[in-house]
Amino acid sequence: MTSENRIDQRFTALKEAGKPAFIAYVCAGDPDMDRSLEILFALERAGADILELGVPFSDPMADGVVNQMAAHRALEAGATTHKVLDLIRKFRERSETPIVLFTYLNPIYSYGFAQFHEDAAAAGADGVLLLDLPPDEASLNSELTESGSLRHIRLIAPTTPADRIPKLAASAEGFIYYVSREGVTGTQTALAEGIAENVAAIKAHTKVPVAVGFGISTPAQAAEVGRASDGVVVGSAIVRIIEQNGASPDVAAKVEAFVKPLVDAAKSI
Repeated sequence: MTSENRIDQRFTALKEAGKPAFIAYVCAGDPDMDRSLEILFALERAGADILELGVPFSDPMADGVVNQMAAHRALEAGATTHKVLDLIRKFRERSETPIVLFTYLNPIYSYGFAQFHEDAAAAGADGVLLLDLPPDEASLNSELTESGSLRHIRLIAPTTPADRIPKLAASAEGFIYYVSREGVTGTQTALAEGIAENVAAIKAHTKVPVAVGFGISTPAQAAEVGRASDGVVVGSAIVRIIEQNGASPDVAAKVEAFVKPLVDAAKSI
């Protein structure tokens, strides 16, 4: 790996500034490709440091209903994996904000695993989070080991066995996504307990930043997670704003107005 990757550069700059990253998730193509591009720029204006871009898939089993419906809306509007890469190319004409593709193995395998990595990197993506491909399974299949310049983001959850964490941490690239609670994606009224302790336990095995997501939806929650980790991930709460305002011409402005207070709170440490 080289230091040219935008994810690595962004975390280095944030560490020097003593601030956590704010990572915003949206589904590509929701409510359509043109407004999806507007939303990406809105998230950047709001202060997001890294964008997590969901690749629409018909069976997003790790997602709650809000993100499932976002994928459904995107697919109904004509989204495809190739169009997602086109979206990134258009974004890259005006922005260097890091992008992580949040996806499942099926659409990437159908595309061609190695070809997807090559094309995604060429389009301007910086990382990929494959939700249903455990790293030890990938290592058993040579066709699933291609990564090129994309950072492979690892997931660690409260249910991850303690003896497995060092292995996952050792193979992590870009950042580790710590899933703060069991279950699927979705907003919560309260944060899970023990986030700071669990983040510290992961960081004992790696120098890679640890970001925390699942259930963060308010400025107070963002601030609390920002104090306990290297990054705050917000997804379903943003996607719900898109759902509620998808028919409005100012949906991007609505997203920006919602996200900016979350970013400000996360970086208030």
